[in-house]
Amino acid sequence: MKAICVYCGANAGVSPVYAEAARALGRALVESNLSLVYGGGNVGLMGTIADEVLRLGGDVTGVIPTALVEREVGHTGLTRQFIVKDMHERKAMMASLADGFIAMPGGMGTLEELFEMLTWSQLGIHAKPIGLLNVDGFYDGLNGFIQHASAQGFIRPQHAALMMSASEPQALLQLLKA
Repeated sequence: MKAICVYCGANAGVSPVYAEAARALGRALVESNLSLVYGGGNVGLMGTIADEVLRLGGDVTGVIPTALVEREVGHTGLTRQFIVKDMHERKAMMASLADGFIAMPGGMGTLEELFEMLTWSQLGIHAKPIGLLNVDGFYDGLNGFIQHASAQGFIRPQHAALMMSASEPQALLQLLKA
């Protein structure tokens, strides 16, 4: 495992715990000698984690569509920045560059990216680990919903297990490596 794709908010959220978690995950990636692949923005949790990895001398690859360069304020200080045509190209490139995926707190885009990677794994398109950084219980409801959908027969137990979860970055990275 060499690179982790992190999906997270273009907003910082209302609590400072989210930004601290982004910095902690950035530190954990650098300490584990893992590169960061992310959406290429310089705002919200995206900017926070990228800045922390860069501050510590880590490797950061951003992938951002042309239409979002101004909207998400494309980060200009990355190790590598790819400007792509659209969101489909962004997600495909991020997936191809990463050996695993982590979703931090975020909104609709974060959830959409997370579920696409889960679906691709379920369909056998990739076999890369997927995890949630469950900061301050942010994903408790989602974890509960996945278990409910599994209990109701809509998600097979082995597919529900594709989405690992931990509240601390190092613990989550250990789950993904295992």
